[in-house]
Amino acid sequence: MFGDVRRKPTPYEAVTGKFHYHFRRDPAPFEMDPQWSLNQWYLTHREGSPLQVEDWEDFRDPHKLTYRDYVALQHDREVYVDALVDEHEAAGSADKLDHGWVDTLRTLFVPLRFPLHVLQMTSLYVGQMAPSSYITNCAHFQAADEMRRIQRIAYWTKVLANAHGDDIAATSTARRAWEDDPAWQPLRQTLETLLIAYDWGEAFTALNLVVKPAVDALVNNVFGQLAEANGDRFLAALCTEFGRDARRSQDWTQALTGYAIERNPDLAGVLGDWVQQWQPRADQAVEGLAGQFAQAPQPLNPGEVTARVREVHDEFLTGTSV
Repeated sequence: MFGDVRRKPTPYEAVTGKFHYHFRRDPAPFEMDPQWSLNQWYLTHREGSPLQVEDWEDFRDPHKLTYRDYVALQHDREVYVDALVDEHEAAGSADKLDHGWVDTLRTLFVPLRFPLHVLQMTSLYVGQMAPSSYITNCAHFQAADEMRRIQRIAYWTKVLANAHGDDIAATSTARRAWEDDPAWQPLRQTLETLLIAYDWGEAFTALNLVVKPAVDALVNNVFGQLAEANGDRFLAALCTEFGRDARRSQDWTQALTGYAIERNPDLAGVLGDWVQQWQPRADQAVEGLAGQFAQAPQPLNPGEVTARVREVHDEFLTGTSV
């Protein structure tokens, strides 16, 4: 399978290499009629994508995570977060929050379940369509990170509801903001458009180079800063924890773009065009929500919010070779 490599494959390679036997397989990816809709889907949106190199199998996740490694890594982090939750529940941190800050959480924190689910769904799609399982694993672990973030937000939403009213955890509360609040609509439109970016290369670029880094900067960096300013030490610490997962996502994203461009320099233009197409959408999404940061008891200026997100995002893009 690995050819004459003159060495023993690593455990990471042994459980990852060349699992996608169906990539560039003639006459069709799967052993069905070539005209079958699933075959046509892959031929159009994977083999037909502009994001192509001669061989994807030499790409490696910088962290070289297997499923076993990922579970062990995140188990240790979950032990830490469980201890953090226990500490703040025992101290009654939620009960002590300023009512104005709770109102901010109701409109800015609670609805995050919706956009983060879209990031999760798109990560799974990128993994499903990727041409190599070395890429698929990275995307699927990223999706698991999103589910971890969603679950922790959902749990703390219930804690807030127990302390400040059941309506905080009601589905209608989150949906009202997500579906009707003008501040959320640019992000909602961006993410619903992301769900129909079917070309695997565009989906990867839009998600991992543009939309997710912007959302991560807004949530993990700036919202964490806002929580700290408003005396919410738990959410500030939780956002810092989410930042660990985001950095791992950025590591493999930068590695993959560098790998692709090194093997086909023309791909810098392909990826750059997609970034330019999606960047205004991400900027509008951030600008839409930035005003909500000014409503907190200890507010952040909307201009400072957008500037900080763009600074963090630009710093990340500098490392992608795009």
